[in-house]
Order: sequence, then C-alpha cells, then structure tokens
Amino acid sequence: MTSIVAALGGSLLRPEIDNKHVWLSDLIAIIRDRVTMGDRIGIVVGGGAPAREGIALARPLISDDYHLDKIGIAATRLNATIIREAISEAGILVSGVIPSSVNEAVQLLEEKPVVVMGGTVPGHTTDAVAIRFAIAASADKCIIATNVERVYDEDPKINPDTKSHKYLSHEELQRIVGPAEHKEAGQSSVVDPIGVAEASNAKLELNVLDGRITDRIRLALEGSEFEGTVISSERDI
Repeated sequence: MTSIVAALGGSLLRPEIDNKHVWLSDLIAIIRDRVTMGDRIGIVVGGGAPAREGIALARPLISDDYHLDKIGIAATRLNATIIREAISEAGILVSGVIPSSVNEAVQLLEEKPVVVMGGTVPGHTTDAVAIRFAIAASADKCIIATNVERVYDEDPKINPDTKSHKYLSHEELQRIVGPAEHKEAGQSSVVDPIGVAEASNAKLELNVLDGRITDRIRLALEGSEFEGTVISSERDI
C-alpha cells in the first residue's frame, strides 16, 4: 500500500481555466484508480484566486497578516469542499469532514483512503501543510501540483529564458525559493520555503509538476516518470 499527499494549487480551480469540469472529472478518475489499487491519498487544496481577491479586498482595512491569512484559509477550505464533495459524489470513500489540523488529517487517513483538506492556521501555506501531512502520515512523497511545468531558477512569466530543472536536491530548491520564512499573506513561490526546509529535514521526496495536465498527476501517483521536477536528498545528476 502506498500513501501519497498531493498539494493542489488553488489556481487549478480558477474559472478562467478552460475545461475545468473535464479537469476535475479526470482527477476523480485518477483518484478512483489509485484507491482501487489500495493507495491512500491525502489532498491539500490551495486558495487561489478567491484567497487573493479576499485578501486584496480586506488589506486596506486589515494590516495584520495573521487576520489576512485567516481569509486565505477560508478560501482553501471552500476549494477543498468542492473537491471533497465531487469525490464523494463519484462513490469514492473519502473523509466526511474537512480536517482543520494535520493530526486530524492523519487520523482520518487511517480510516478512509482519501482525505481532503485546506489550510490550517495562519502562517502555514497549503504547500507546507501538505508536506507536514506527508511527513506525519509517513507518506512515500508529496506532490506539488501547480501551474508551472517545473521548478525554474526564476519566475518564467518574468524571465522566459530562465533555466528549468528536472532534478534538484532539497538544498538546491531551498536556494531557489529562499530562506524558510513566512511570506506576506497572498504571496507564494513555486514551493513554500518553510515546507522545503521541513521536507529536507525529513528527507521527503517532492514532485513539482503542472497540475493542469492531469496525466502528470497520474504518473507521479503511480511512481512513473513524469514531466516536472523531482526533489530528493540525493538527486540524480
């Protein structure tokens, strides 16, 4: 039996993405196949546009990042509910609640093959939550499904000529994303810097991929080679 935790970036649920219903349907089919094979899957969903928009609306009135983070967390839990209800409607055994802590999520994953959650507490991004979930559940790895092909040295939207990576060590990824510090509410990097540090300490493999292409999620869940970046303690050269 394999246990894997996947962080789904909130951008994957954005209304602007074409065929979003097809994307969700394909994701559910992948989850069903893995559950049929006996796998256990934890899913942590980000806030995406609703989180950013809510924080932007409140920022002129609220200066404390702690309270702004709570707005973002509410958006992640909304997105998690969408995913959870769709999985449940498909007849897949999934936890009946959206857990509010990593410990609760780990306990639920012992009871059900699929657990879906959002954020937990201010200061913890959903990437970091997914990595902590994976470590606490002794998962084989953590998949970071986002809206970029791989890990790049710089934001490819700003520098289209930046270098991408197929393999990285945790230390190399840490240098790219920056020191293990909490970012301002609403900001993000390809992988949360605090989460990278914790994955490094636990020697947890990370897979970063473009989650808009569901076949890449499937391949990563299967343990097959996929288009993206593999981060491990001893990377392949």
